[in-house]
Amino acid sequence: MTSEERPWILGAHLGTLIGYTVAFGSFLVPLFIWLSKKDQSPLIAEHAKASLNFQLSMLVYLIIAVFFAFLLIGIPFVFVIPIVNLVCVILATIDADRGKLFNYPLTIKFVR
Repeated sequence: MTSEERPWILGAHLGTLIGYTVAFGSFLVPLFIWLSKKDQSPLIAEHAKASLNFQLSMLVYLIIAVFFAFLLIGIPFVFVIPIVNLVCVILATIDADRGKLFNYPLTIKFVR
């Protein structure tokens, strides 16, 4: 990882935290980074894709949990999913800082 790639890679993971303040913001930063840097750096593209796929997966899981919350069985998941998301983003950022690609759990490959 070069010094020019590092901020983009870390931003692809940390930028997802904007989703806690902006609706659907969690996937906008990695999407922007992936679209703008995919042809310049394969390493940045891989990190941004991993982050984007995870955030889109979390969004799908949260929508399903909200639907099932009306049946009362999804209520715990509505609270657990954002916590899992936050922990995974922190772990991914730590791994990215060490030069490794974090393997996000429960990720659906939307972007290949």
